[in-house]
Amino acid sequence: MTTLAVLQPGYLPWLGFFDLMHRCDIFVLYDDVQFDKHGWRNRNRIRSASGPHWLTVPVRHKGLGKPAILEVEIDPQLPWARKHGATLRQFYARAPYAAHYLPELEEMLNQPWRMLIDLDLALIQIMCRWLGLHRPIFRASELKVSGDRNERLLNLCHHFSADCYMSGNAAQVYLDESLFARHGVAVVWQNYCHPVYSQVHGPFIPFLSTLDLLLNAGPESLAILTA
Repeated sequence: MTTLAVLQPGYLPWLGFFDLMHRCDIFVLYDDVQFDKHGWRNRNRIRSASGPHWLTVPVRHKGLGKPAILEVEIDPQLPWARKHGATLRQFYARAPYAAHYLPELEEMLNQPWRMLIDLDLALIQIMCRWLGLHRPIFRASELKVSGDRNERLLNLCHHFSADCYMSGNAAQVYLDESLFARHGVAVVWQNYCHPVYSQVHGPFIPFLSTLDLLLNAGPESLAILTA
């Protein structure tokens, strides 16, 4: 059985993102759907001593109508990368694996990024490497597979000869399982159960960036994430 998963890219994604990737054989980034300006494409949460803290990459979207994710540019007027690096160093100064990951992350953040999708993809790839997670990643925009929402997902399965489509539970409101079944593709729901792990600040807070897990658990992160 070959399992395909399709998900929008995110900035320093949460644990469920990488769990879905771990559980599939082929992973497609849905980069040509509409950018959601209050979503997770350009922001995520980390842990401070007082609770969750947002890291947000400023982007240009005013006056652009409804741009696709791959069309969104980073606003170069604000020193976001330096600020994110400094914030991470401050909040995770006592984290066991801060010295192991943060220098490489800061170097990457401070590259001259123009497009949000390129930044998100680069961070996803480096986090996969840190996790020891190896899956082929494709961009939907480069596959030239068409159709309405359900048809396109089904056609992506056919494109990769996948006979199983795995999705997060939020898609239950629109995914037509009967359509997939008629074409020989099984639909499996992720049903992710968030683990509890040791954080440098307590008590435990869930639904943060996977970076929080990596900085606290290091090489044990993938086992914790997928338990």
